Amino acid sequence: MRKLAFAGLAAITAAVLTTVGVAAADPPPSSLVQVPSFGANPGALAMYTYTPAGLEAGRPVVVALHGCTQSAADYYAHSGWPALADRWRFEVVFPQQSTANNSMKCFNWFSTADDTRGNGEAASVKSMVDKAVADHGSDRSRVFVTGLSAGGGMTADLLAAYPDVFAAGGINAGLPAQCATSVVEATNCQQNDQHLTPAQWASKVKAQYPGYGGPWPRVAIWLGTADYTVYPVNGTELRDQWTAVHGVSQTPTSTQSLPGGTTLTNYADKVQLYSIAGMGHGTAVDPGTSTTQCGSTGAYFLAGICSSYHTGVFFGLDKGSGTTTTAVPPTTTTTVQPGTCVSAGNYAHTQAGRAHQSGGQTYANGSNQAMGLWNTFTIHALRETSPGYWVLADGQC
Repeated sequence: MRKLAFAGLAAITAAVLTTVGVAAADPPPSSLVQVPSFGANPGALAMYTYTPAGLEAGRPVVVALHGCTQSAADYYAHSGWPALADRWRFEVVFPQQSTANNSMKCFNWFSTADDTRGNGEAASVKSMVDKAVADHGSDRSRVFVTGLSAGGGMTADLLAAYPDVFAAGGINAGLPAQCATSVVEATNCQQNDQHLTPAQWASKVKAQYPGYGGPWPRVAIWLGTADYTVYPVNGTELRDQWTAVHGVSQTPTSTQSLPGGTTLTNYADKVQLYSIAGMGHGTAVDPGTSTTQCGSTGAYFLAGICSSYHTGVFFGLDKGSGTTTTAVPPTTTTTVQPGTCVSAGNYAHTQAGRAHQSGGQTYANGSNQAMGLWNTFTIHALRETSPGYWVLADGQC
């Protein structure tokens, strides 16, 4: 799948994120309903919804954005959000991209014509939210957004553009808000550390709605440590961006070990980073019937842990639904102290499993930060911020 992803990226650069998913030729499931008219639609998107039978007024809304080459039906079928909507009583809005907008059906998260307040696809999604609220008397204070890959990139952009609309977001294998404004920049964002400070990342968010003073959306970030389409460094950058927006430290307040090789790092309950050991590019699902399981496997829906369940709990969707939620017991829960810090040559780092090399260059495991030539003479300090996740820490050891 990695080979296919990069082949598609090279062949169709306008697609940017080559999340090769299930084709959208089949009609959506009968319980997924298209809303043909939902107001202003400058981004020319389609709106689909899933509404649990007899949904009461005053319930939340979740917007769920698919990945490239996918459709609303794909995300409906695999993500697990409809089953959670039935259990916790909320509506799900599934926006759908078209090949007329993007040849690979990616949401255009890298285009200012589509990913900024009042413009293009972002404005269309805002219209969908307004329509859902009007149709069902939904709670405007509990509107949330989540997405995969290009949908994850657009999720970050929507949180920046409409912090007055979305209370929180879940970004799956996505990128920082306003990381790119062109296809070339987008490819660079996917694969490389942008070397921006947390304050610089936060300024990209705050510039999207000048004068807005908060509250800012809370953010859950999901990335696999073996994602070579949207590299894990994007998780670090998203963490830096949104902790800085909230004015909290980049030093975590706690960590948990969860199922599926998942490490949850928490930052003052404003930002959560879920790092899934060995997982590639996709949305994490956990098929089954237990309380914490959901979803089904498919192209870029990868077995391990139900990310939608944990994101929903982070959103607070399990509160006040008339049902009881059983939390996943953590394997370990600890208050984080500064992690292990090691200064060594790049060769020694790779031999010890703190880094890896490709083409004679060295990269930190987890964050994938560039460390220079793979030899004994290039020396860096690395700090382990969560199990198997190393970041550059020169001058800190």
